[in-house]
Amino acid sequence: MNYFTTLKHYNTLSEYYKSKYQTKVFKIALNGNFTCPNKDGTVGYGGCTFCSSLGSGDFAGAKDLPIKEQFETIKTMMLKKWPEGYYIAYFQANTNTHGPLSKLKKLFEEVLTLDKKIIGLSIATRPDCLPKEVLDYLNELNKKIPLQVELGLQTIHDKTSILINRLHSLACFDEAVLNLKARNIEVVAHIINGLPLETKAMMVATVKHLNTLPIDGLKIHMLHIMKKTKMGHDYLKKPFSLLSLEEYVETVVLQLRNLRSDIIIHRLTGDAPKKLLIAPKWTLKKFVVANEIDKIMRANNYYQGDLYEETDA
Repeated sequence: MNYFTTLKHYNTLSEYYKSKYQTKVFKIALNGNFTCPNKDGTVGYGGCTFCSSLGSGDFAGAKDLPIKEQFETIKTMMLKKWPEGYYIAYFQANTNTHGPLSKLKKLFEEVLTLDKKIIGLSIATRPDCLPKEVLDYLNELNKKIPLQVELGLQTIHDKTSILINRLHSLACFDEAVLNLKARNIEVVAHIINGLPLETKAMMVATVKHLNTLPIDGLKIHMLHIMKKTKMGHDYLKKPFSLLSLEEYVETVVLQLRNLRSDIIIHRLTGDAPKKLLIAPKWTLKKFVVANEIDKIMRANNYYQGDLYEETDA
């Protein structure tokens, strides 16, 4: 089913939830104090070169606070804007299946008891952190509440993955998607545009590969060069080319047009903490970015999937 509107020529998450729940649905970003296998030595050290020392999920709750306190604090703030909204508890920071199964069960089961208006659980993780015992537990969890797993891919290109110290293969990502979907778990893929040395064609190729997989949703981000990252350190020593706002918009429009029309768009751009962002500064204006994408789609009567061909998949 498509959730296009006259203003949005692609499947927006807000329209999808509005159709499903007849009200606003928002995520409450939580920090379960997980680490990352790419930082603690499980697969490597230092993390992805773009990742800050704070880890992913810079806007999630404070890791030193109990989950219930994090939840209530963020919920209270969000309800001021959407008093009738429902919530998705979102374990955002770092790799949220990288830990003992007992820890996963404790955190995820606890959050389900916090509020009757929680209508879903979202877990961000890496594809190399889904062993069978975790997959089987997520399968059981999905029977209690709608479960969504957000999987970081970033790029399909090996050369880029090595450059950014990603330390998992494309085959690993593909297998993780298939394992999750075999258990009827919703999968949202995460990609980054503007990674070093990638061309527009390479970024579109990443989206075309996702067409071959049974993913349900997609998050598209622009690369942020941030303080307290290896990439930020390297950039300050020797700046390299970054996408301009116009180039980013043009790339995302082309990605949307090549993307299967059933995939829900969870995000078209991201934002980094202003105090940490080195470049590009235009990413701070995420609403401007989204508006520019919408304007081009409308002006040219472009739609998500209008360039998609089944042969691509």
